[in-house]
Amino acid sequence: MADRIPLYPVRSAAAANRKRAAYYSAAGPGAERPSRYQLEDESAHLDEMPLMMSEEGFENDESDYHSLPRARITQRTRGLEWFVCGGWFLCSSCCDWLINVCQRKRELRARTVWLGHPEKCEEKHPRNSIKNQKYNVFTFIPGVLYEQFKFFLNLYFLVVSCSQFVPALKIGYLYTYWAPLGFVLAVTITREAIDEFRRFQRDKEVNSQLYSKLTVRGKEQVKSSDIQVGDLIIVEKNQRVPSDMVFLRTSEKAGSCFIRTDQLDGETDWKLKVAVSCTQRLPALGDLFSINAYVHAQKPLMDIHSFEGTFTREDSDPPIHESLSIENTLWASTIVASGTVIGVVIYTGKETRSVMNTSNPKNKVGLLDLELNQLTKALFLALVALSVVMVTLQGFVGPWYRNLFRFLLLFSYIIPISLRVNLDMGKAACGWLIMADGSIPGTVVRTSTIPEELGRLVYLLTDKTGTLTQNEMVFKRLHLGTVSYGMDTMDEIQSHVRDSCLQLHSQATSSTPPRKAQSSAPKVRKSVSSRVHEAVKAIALCHNVTPVYEPRAGGAGDAEYTEVDQEFSDENRAYQAASPDEVALVQWTESVGLTLVNRDLTSMQLRTPSGQILTYSVLQTFPFTSESKRMGVIVRDESTAEITFYMKGADVAMSTIVQYNDWLEEECGNMAREGLRTLVVAKRTLTEEQYQDFESRHAQARLSVHDRALKVAAVLESLERDMQLLCVTGVEDRLQEHVRPTLETLRNAGIKIWMLTGDKLETATCIAKSSHLVSRTQDIHVFRPVTSRGEAHLELNAFRRKHDCALVISGDSLEVCLRYYEHELVELACQCPAVVCCRCSPTQKARIVKLLRQHTHRRTCAIGDGGNDVSMIQAADCGIGIEGKEGKAASLAADFSIRRFEHVGRLLVVHGRSSYKRSAALGQFVMHRGLVISTMQAVFSSVFYFASVPLYQGFLMVGYATVYTMFPVFSLVLDQDVKPEMAMLYPELYKDLTKGRSLSFKTFLVWVLISVYQGGILMYGALVLFESEFVHVVAISFTALVLTELLMVALTVRTWHWLMVVAEFLSLGCYVASLAFLNEYFGIGRASFGAFLDVAFITTMTFLWKVSAITVVSCLPLYILKYLKRKLSPPSYSKLTS
Repeated sequence: MADRIPLYPVRSAAAANRKRAAYYSAAGPGAERPSRYQLEDESAHLDEMPLMMSEEGFENDESDYHSLPRARITQRTRGLEWFVCGGWFLCSSCCDWLINVCQRKRELRARTVWLGHPEKCEEKHPRNSIKNQKYNVFTFIPGVLYEQFKFFLNLYFLVVSCSQFVPALKIGYLYTYWAPLGFVLAVTITREAIDEFRRFQRDKEVNSQLYSKLTVRGKEQVKSSDIQVGDLIIVEKNQRVPSDMVFLRTSEKAGSCFIRTDQLDGETDWKLKVAVSCTQRLPALGDLFSINAYVHAQKPLMDIHSFEGTFTREDSDPPIHESLSIENTLWASTIVASGTVIGVVIYTGKETRSVMNTSNPKNKVGLLDLELNQLTKALFLALVALSVVMVTLQGFVGPWYRNLFRFLLLFSYIIPISLRVNLDMGKAACGWLIMADGSIPGTVVRTSTIPEELGRLVYLLTDKTGTLTQNEMVFKRLHLGTVSYGMDTMDEIQSHVRDSCLQLHSQATSSTPPRKAQSSAPKVRKSVSSRVHEAVKAIALCHNVTPVYEPRAGGAGDAEYTEVDQEFSDENRAYQAASPDEVALVQWTESVGLTLVNRDLTSMQLRTPSGQILTYSVLQTFPFTSESKRMGVIVRDESTAEITFYMKGADVAMSTIVQYNDWLEEECGNMAREGLRTLVVAKRTLTEEQYQDFESRHAQARLSVHDRALKVAAVLESLERDMQLLCVTGVEDRLQEHVRPTLETLRNAGIKIWMLTGDKLETATCIAKSSHLVSRTQDIHVFRPVTSRGEAHLELNAFRRKHDCALVISGDSLEVCLRYYEHELVELACQCPAVVCCRCSPTQKARIVKLLRQHTHRRTCAIGDGGNDVSMIQAADCGIGIEGKEGKAASLAADFSIRRFEHVGRLLVVHGRSSYKRSAALGQFVMHRGLVISTMQAVFSSVFYFASVPLYQGFLMVGYATVYTMFPVFSLVLDQDVKPEMAMLYPELYKDLTKGRSLSFKTFLVWVLISVYQGGILMYGALVLFESEFVHVVAISFTALVLTELLMVALTVRTWHWLMVVAEFLSLGCYVASLAFLNEYFGIGRASFGAFLDVAFITTMTFLWKVSAITVVSCLPLYILKYLKRKLSPPSYSKLTS
């Protein structure tokens, strides 16, 4: 079926000609032609094709976009109608144009940068300043107010409070409305201001760092924010690179330096960078100004792993041209780890790779807040309906619209202003409880507004390196085809290497070495010793590792120990490489007797167990790329002049290159199942002629500007034939402690886990298996690399036929699929039990998170530990950062910061669950509190001929929402339905929360019914029982109301805490004590009819029994119902607590 689907629309020739004519028939040379990009955009509707589609579907979808504007013009009508429509059209067009002008992004172009001459730049480039602030001085107050008043709840209160300035609508005192609103806004503005000021200080610190700039007059100090494209900047050791630069010179003799990139790509290992050889060879620094040279750089891109450019020196004869690649660049936010470097700035500010790969942080709003916002809208409708009913029953007498407005204000307590205050304080308390938990020490809550989000998660997106793994490699296995060595047999390898080296040494001393390598020597079956030695030597030579010697304490500060053998002491040697696997391999060769003691760009030195130094010239190095999945090196043995091409790489890449064998595939599979990262090592001996031929072709390919990578790969491929397979190595990346049980807990809690990593596909798959992210019984579907729409279509159809298998997909294939089949891919991926995305850039990680949120409308959580995870963490509903080896960037940008991955389990399953349940209970209880008092007001008004007179005056209303009931209601934050240990033991309890049943329209309706019942009972009860003492109706009903609220808290609580008991009695005490001061408030209406509170009456038995009777009638039925519900339909957790 899939094979028959045409993947490109079949367009008629006429349509194509029409389109061509429309493109070229622009009137004259000055006219604007639609750009190529517009054409692409206009055919973008093709990208929304359904996956399984018939041929007719493609043909019928024809629509010639270019003829549309013309058709519109011909159909214009004349007259007044046209004038009105035309005016409106013109107006809206102007607005659109203005918006486009404001939002238009500058088109990025390739550039020519002259060394040390920023003034020669053809166009203006952005300032080199970092800006992480959300607001500026002018937008701060409007911005914060907008963020607050975009919530219906707050906007409603603003309108109600403002209405109190109109005398005809005034009910009670201004402070009863403005005090709570002012408090909420003051807290929010203060919190935002502090955060914003901190961001400003951090930016200022980075932007004002001083750097040395090289000018014709010598060095001068310049601020980071004043650096321009074309400046020559000197960066010292351990200093941050301020902008994207091309590396021109270094103080290191080798002409190379190391940089740390952990804040750019999250990788902790050092990267080797090479200076441009033309400028490195200049005798002195000042000579950079005596030459006439420029760098041609491609346009700014997001890809941090690639760069294409050329360096040209014009004043030499002939002009020198050098090709520039990623190894000649120093990206901003990396740190120089060795020597002092000089570079020419090519990109600044917004155009640097690090800024292009970070997204702006957004204000996160919890799902609970959005749900409560919906409920407040429903309450508002109820409020309007109730007011209309009251005015209707009045019979629309007099100025009824004014009465309507007064009723709206009287019943405004249906929507409680204290909801926001209580919720924000409740969330802050939940945050404090998380930080106070001894089981997850070091946890920090950085965003206190969303702790309940932790209880609603469906997708957890995690980084791999440093999050699931420790980023520590250990060599575990060496396999030679006929024999395999593990950790327990390393001593055998040691003795083989020792014997072989001694044998070679004795041969070398007895006879003179042949100057010419015999490539066609007869193939004799080698002994195990020599095979082991060959394999170990290949591993010791084929890598990009450099030994770094720290100066000895007390020795000469800058002494470089490169002169004699004795200086290569083992104590102060450390290895640096682009990947921890490489370091693990070289450390292992050292442990078995072959030590790498020195390396620069042109040579390598190994030390044998007997102390002899072997020197090799490095002729060519071919770095690892994600496309080739292998790396190679060509070396010449100085003692024998033999040229050898060593290569190592992933089994998929190497299996077609090495000679035929019957064991490679099987052994690689076995090692992968043990969770080891495998590398296949091979070699080929070259003659001098073969090498010279290769060298000339390779140099030619490297200088081409177009398709450079393809041409170089084609030349290299001529060497990669019929190579001799030496061995397979297995290295283990240690997992973080307790990763497996944590992932198991999260999976049982119903959370789907996706792993997004920048690492290689093989490694990612390996870790997914060893961490049990993918269970042993599950199939894994590896999504084949796709580059076009057609391939993506076929591969998606192939994946659709698989069931219940984990998906592994690379970043490039993902990009292609998202361009054409976004919806289909996300839909299929969401059905997988686990998804692994490898080779993901930081922006791709963030994009995946956004896609999940848009397509599933479920809550997502991202967890990472490096600067490359920041975008993903900020894009998710809830971001968790781990303080790891990769610095603190992720933990500072996250909403929650933890020390170890295993803490995630408790954070979500215990604290997330309880925060959500508590916040939901608190929100609904506060609403219940407002509904009860509004019901009483409604009953009161209807009894007194629908008069719009308030039942309770000024402070009684404020006191009711604060002092009298706030402590007990707030104490719900301490409530828990199951003990933390139980929640950890039964993570399945977490699953229920994702359905959002703790706060829904159903639970809300139950609370509304309870409120209406209680409000009616309290008010009618007061009126019925106190006919003789009617003047005291306010005192009686209010006392009963406060008691009812306190009892309702007791009814809601599931597990008592001593603070809850204190809160109950404290509130009751406050109320009793305040009766003495507030007697003037207990009258009816604004003029209190002389009905002051009679203390003598309150102390009588009749008052006490009547208040008690009303309270019992309002609460007892609810207690009985709750008991019956628990008996007949117990909740899931009650089975565990009993």
